[in-house]
Amino acid sequence: MNEPSRSSDSTRITVLHDELAQAGVRTVIGTAVNSAGLTLAKSVPVARLGAFHRNGMGAAGVWHVFCADGDIACTDAIGAVGDMRLRLDLDGLRDLGGGLAWGPADFFAQSGERDPRCARGLLRAVELRLANAGLEARVGHELEFVLVAPDGSALEDTSWVPYGVTGLLDREGFLADLLDATAAAGIGTEQVHCEYGRNQFEFSLPPVAPVAAADAAVLAKTLVGRAARRHGLRASFSPVPFPGGLGNGAHQHFSLTRDGRSLFGGGDGPHGMTAEGGAAVGGVVRGLPDVQGLLTGSVLSGERLAPGLWSGAHACWGLENREAAVRFLRDGPGNPHGANVEVKIIDPSANVYTASAAVLALALEGITTRAPLPAEVADDPGALTEQQRAASPVTVLPHDIGAVIDVLDKSSLARRLVGDAIVDTTVVTRRHEQTHYAEKSPEERAELFRLAWSV
Repeated sequence: MNEPSRSSDSTRITVLHDELAQAGVRTVIGTAVNSAGLTLAKSVPVARLGAFHRNGMGAAGVWHVFCADGDIACTDAIGAVGDMRLRLDLDGLRDLGGGLAWGPADFFAQSGERDPRCARGLLRAVELRLANAGLEARVGHELEFVLVAPDGSALEDTSWVPYGVTGLLDREGFLADLLDATAAAGIGTEQVHCEYGRNQFEFSLPPVAPVAAADAAVLAKTLVGRAARRHGLRASFSPVPFPGGLGNGAHQHFSLTRDGRSLFGGGDGPHGMTAEGGAAVGGVVRGLPDVQGLLTGSVLSGERLAPGLWSGAHACWGLENREAAVRFLRDGPGNPHGANVEVKIIDPSANVYTASAAVLALALEGITTRAPLPAEVADDPGALTEQQRAASPVTVLPHDIGAVIDVLDKSSLARRLVGDAIVDTTVVTRRHEQTHYAEKSPEERAELFRLAWSV
């Protein structure tokens, strides 16, 4: 496909500008997610839409290494000197109402080349790798959050029924605003329900192409934040908002097709998997320890990742097994989107673009190398006796995040799949968290970072 000419690009910008201005949009926000999982942004008056897209807004290189505590983890390569550009992608532009428009943005060098630390660019590259291999991916994100007071403290509600109608009715106005906002923004919401934790909700986004799916997840978090503020609340996307309570997940579902045919259905493997589908699952299970730091690497992540919490703490796969890190959902009347795979260990402190890229790259690696599909774990692996556990190949993923980050740093597989630049910035920001906060009490950590990954 030929690149659009500058004149056609100018025409498109003019049309978009006029449409937004007529709709009352005054401000355009462009967001990017950095290695610490923080959502960063630049905003411009709507009249500057073209400049935001063509030339980008200036951003220091330290944007990549801003940490969850607000500090900067400078490196030899990233410091006070140098600049880059944050460019708005017009394809993702959405009118959010109230005079505000939003769009995803990419990091570019001043020379015009894409910054190798740009996670959105990484996911786009992985999507292209899949296409070059004749594969098409669809990704759907599930996001969990806890409603809190504006200062981050717990809400003093008198009742809560896990998965009950009580919370839906108590927060009816907030949820109605959220559903209206997601529908108006064109991303929709598949479902929303009360989760197990008090004032905890989960909502699911429909499966779309990988980059578009990650964009939708960032936009959805933005819409949750806006709706919560309108109701005098905030939404915590912390992996563990309150110590001793249930954590928040950011589960990722993905499916793969070749020539329109699913790799996870219609085959003669377990639950209808094709040989390639089994290899994709095998690649993900095999590679999870190498990329765990990209999926669940914050200083709070280890407290969420434990057996018995349905966080997928066991390095295995199983049909509808919520204790398995990789949960398989087979095709059937109860699954309108067809057979797919859910990676459960991802939490909201991860960069959604990087996490998605890592999972899909592992799946492609599995297909390319014909990775064997491990034996299915059909029962709760947490219920194994000590003797059974000793004889089982199933292991518990480590909750010592310092060790997890060390594995990521040394992993040749992770570096080959996502690049040295992404690994290095992730390692330096996560080690900053470990150095300054790993020895603090769970209560102190939870309070410090309760709103760090909120929007």
